[in-house]
Amino acid sequence: MKKIIAAKILEGSLAERAGICPGDAIVSINEMSFGDILEYKFLINDEAVLIELEKPDGEGYAVEIENHYQDLGIEFENPLIDEPRHCNNKCIFCFIDQLPKGLRETLYFKDDDTRLSLLHGNFVTLTNMSDAEIDNIIYMHLSPIYISVHTTNPDLRRQMLHNARAGNLLPRMKKLSDSGIIMRTQLVLCPGINDGAELERTLDDLAGLSGVENISLVPVGLTKHRNGLYPLRAYTRAEAQGVIELCRRKQEEFLRIRGEKLCHASDEFYLLAGWETPSVESYGDGVNLEDGVGLLSVMREGFFETLSQLPPMQKKRSVSIATGVDAYPSIAEYARRLMERCEGLSVCVYPIQNDFFGHGITVTGLLTGGDIIAQLQGKPLGDELLLASCMFRHGESVFLDDKTADDAERALGVKVRIVYDGQFGKPFIEAVLDMSIADKEEC
Repeated sequence: MKKIIAAKILEGSLAERAGICPGDAIVSINEMSFGDILEYKFLINDEAVLIELEKPDGEGYAVEIENHYQDLGIEFENPLIDEPRHCNNKCIFCFIDQLPKGLRETLYFKDDDTRLSLLHGNFVTLTNMSDAEIDNIIYMHLSPIYISVHTTNPDLRRQMLHNARAGNLLPRMKKLSDSGIIMRTQLVLCPGINDGAELERTLDDLAGLSGVENISLVPVGLTKHRNGLYPLRAYTRAEAQGVIELCRRKQEEFLRIRGEKLCHASDEFYLLAGWETPSVESYGDGVNLEDGVGLLSVMREGFFETLSQLPPMQKKRSVSIATGVDAYPSIAEYARRLMERCEGLSVCVYPIQNDFFGHGITVTGLLTGGDIIAQLQGKPLGDELLLASCMFRHGESVFLDDKTADDAERALGVKVRIVYDGQFGKPFIEAVLDMSIADKEEC
């Protein structure tokens, strides 16, 4: 049996109380070996768990833990236990293929790992999986799984992914759906390739699978680093409006058939179209912030709800905000509304052009430290510069180009504050005003 080393035992956890120590090797759980994090989580999901272990000196021992479906508190050096799986596709729209040279090595890794999909919501194509692995997901009833569909036309999908195995998607998704596995799906749309009639076909095919919970429509992202890659272009305003209109028509149809809208166009499509995003309520359960579906609506609702709790006040404070071109009109409006409410408050909002990736990339999350520093040099920045957390590596203060928030502070001579942007309203206003705002229930 393969031995898996416990790298860390959480304080106060079931594992610590059972006497398991860092460095101990797990030989089996309930007399079964495991090879990755999904199998581990499946095996510990029981009322009682028998774990066979081995000390670093080779001494064997066993513990039985009354679990009641809790996490045991064991962490592994590799969170997946096994190595992450590299993508075996060559998608015509792959963003990683459009990265410039010289970035940190991890940015060039293309994952297509079902474990990351089930644990963290990463999208997978299912081309990396054997039939046995599909059966294993069904056996362990692991869900939801996030699937990059792009098209259900087998021939077109093989062409778009440059993978001969990419055409068997629908039978696999049907098998998962029939087994009760929930699927959240994404379509990266390329003008003239998988939109129009092909998009309608794909939406109809996916709507026919009860396990498909939502469908996100996202426009292809194109950097300036596309030499030698498949010739793609950006959506025009009229084409973006056409995608939204098709999406709305299918939403009405799916509401009649399934009782839910099912498909939603990303905020970027609405920005390209020059249209305001719908209300949060209109998305139902279709808000998918990771895909930029409903994010602007959530930001708008959260901002105005929090602003309504804020009485007129005097606040002598000056701050600046750097944001992507897409979000700039909204952020500028929010800054204006706050200054109207707070006498003495000054907020300067700066749209940052993406020179690093190209001006076709307009989202805030792909801004780099170098562009922010270069474009804010000599500008009035006030007491603090506020930056959205989506610009940084998760849990850290490192930009995509490996510059840091500290680098920006030194170069610009201003304190940088990173603002969590997942629930925009309250943390944004609190950061601008440098004060805490009580929730409605506390008022």
